[in-house]
Amino acid sequence: MSAVFDKPSLAQRILPLFRGFDGPLVFLILLLAGAGLLAMYSSGYDHGTRFVDHGRNMVIAAAILFVVAQVPPQRLMTLAVPLYTLGVALLVAVALFGITKKGATRWLSVGVTQVQPSELLKIAMPLMLAWWFQKREGQLRPLDFVVAGGLLVVPVGLIMKQPDLGTSLLVLAAGLSVIFFAGLSWRLVLPPVVLGAIGIALIVGFEPQLCADGVRWPVLHDYQQQRICTLLDPTRDPLGKGFHIIQGMIAIGSGGLWGKGFMAGTQTHLEFIPERTTDFIFAAYSEEFGLAGNLFIIVCFLLMVWRGLAIAVGAGTLFGRLMAGAVSMIFFTYAFVNMGMVSGILPVVGVPLPFISYGGTAMVTLGLALGVLMSVARAQRQPTQEAKPTF
Repeated sequence: MSAVFDKPSLAQRILPLFRGFDGPLVFLILLLAGAGLLAMYSSGYDHGTRFVDHGRNMVIAAAILFVVAQVPPQRLMTLAVPLYTLGVALLVAVALFGITKKGATRWLSVGVTQVQPSELLKIAMPLMLAWWFQKREGQLRPLDFVVAGGLLVVPVGLIMKQPDLGTSLLVLAAGLSVIFFAGLSWRLVLPPVVLGAIGIALIVGFEPQLCADGVRWPVLHDYQQQRICTLLDPTRDPLGKGFHIIQGMIAIGSGGLWGKGFMAGTQTHLEFIPERTTDFIFAAYSEEFGLAGNLFIIVCFLLMVWRGLAIAVGAGTLFGRLMAGAVSMIFFTYAFVNMGMVSGILPVVGVPLPFISYGGTAMVTLGLALGVLMSVARAQRQPTQEAKPTF
């Protein structure tokens, strides 16, 4: 009889699964998810089930976060090589017999559905590099950074060939953040930064000549060249390629300090903002919630990045530190690039705004990334339960 009463309740069995979760990080996620639901309800009110689907995607991402958070970082480390190998193999398959849409070959047909393998590399790439540096811990040489660079260049090159500039940028940023946090010397970091700054200055200075009709840039595809030229002068084609940027800036500016109010954005509801539920949802949000609303989500993203870096600093292993740092920089890159392209300071590259933009695949990827970050945080709080690193 006593055995019946001693049997733990459902709550007693479930609550330990949440033990070790990082409270501030969870709070920030909930704030951004709430802002995303508000923005999607308004901007997607006439897009059928966009709001409901967005909420469903958040629930799926939350479930993935919860499951991945239960896995210790050392177990996650054993998945690095298989996931990276699978991702690169799928990218090769895309190059050989992928599905082409709107001039880009990014998808594979798998049974009754289509998948975009490049999304897998957003997580597999930092996992692989973190595994590599963990393996070389204590004996790092310049050659190890060269190998890491090679591991990064292969998938980034395959993704750019599709072409998919936005995803290749995110994968590159995730990989470079791991390499930097692993101890890459500033002497190697500064020269590319200086050369990039000089290149940008030259492009801006010689914009009329470089963007003249008939001029082709080496390496870049035509549409990529057009995006850069449109960024430098959107009025060059105001009803064509410059339409997105111009309408986005009008919406952001018309929001003023406090915004026009929920469901009251004229640029949004009169359908002047293209892709207002996906890439350009920040413009719709800005119009209705103004500068105050913008500062709210910017501060939330900055605090999330700060919290992720704090988790990285407290991680017990090099792998945990590198993965937490990489995930933090992934969110920074997502938010910075999306807000920058909508505001007209960066080219339009098709990067969603985390938690705000509509998109099931991106939401699942973000849930997976946050699950890895939460796993590192839990291991930090439960050091006695960590297993020894396995290679």
